[in-house]
Amino acid sequence: MIKAEQPTFVPGNTRCFTELNRNRLLGTTVYRVAPKGSLLFWEGDLSDKLFYIKNGRVKLTKSTEEGKELVLYMYQAGDLIGHADLFTRTRHSFSAEVLEKSEIGVIDYKSLEELICQHGDFAIDFMKWMGVHHRITQTKFRDLMMYGKPGALSSTLIRLANTYGEVQENGWILITKKMTHTDLANMIGATRESVNRMLRDLRKQDVLDMTAGKMMIKDLSHLQHMCRCELCPVEICRI
Repeated sequence: MIKAEQPTFVPGNTRCFTELNRNRLLGTTVYRVAPKGSLLFWEGDLSDKLFYIKNGRVKLTKSTEEGKELVLYMYQAGDLIGHADLFTRTRHSFSAEVLEKSEIGVIDYKSLEELICQHGDFAIDFMKWMGVHHRITQTKFRDLMMYGKPGALSSTLIRLANTYGEVQENGWILITKKMTHTDLANMIGATRESVNRMLRDLRKQDVLDMTAGKMMIKDLSHLQHMCRCELCPVEICRI
């Protein structure tokens, strides 16, 4: 009996595409190098493209009337970025800033529409990606609004653990990406001072610790209780 080949792990939110449809999608992609600090698009720009991160990281931000920045998404290699409402020409609700030198693929909506019209199975996979995209948005807004700033912070720490966490031998989770208190404040719409205070409280409760400038989660269940965690799948509960 011939054993079936093990599927290759695909990073990012394009895992909802089959290998065939993922290759179809990436076959229409034009790649370019984006330097650190550059913008893929501004809030208010016409949304007529999708962007695929081959390598690197990109953050999506929303500006408030007071000029403050709220970080809503942190994308990495394998992620597809853009508005999911393909057939209506809208404008971007967020700005996309490149966090490190990245290789970005640009997918024109016209090419995407042709794939959807020509291949029914591709259209189904694209709808799956749209569903994941909307669920991430819904859960993030739920976490930001329902359980106050402590709940929003605990949810963000859980998402960081799912995205960048490494489980240690003692069961603790090391978040391998260094995050400043300002970064965390921008992710939950709080001040840096309030984040300092909440993190200090978590360290006093032995829920969190710092090692070499990186956060170590010692009691994940405590964070889950604080934000009424619904145990969403990892592809949804991510930063």
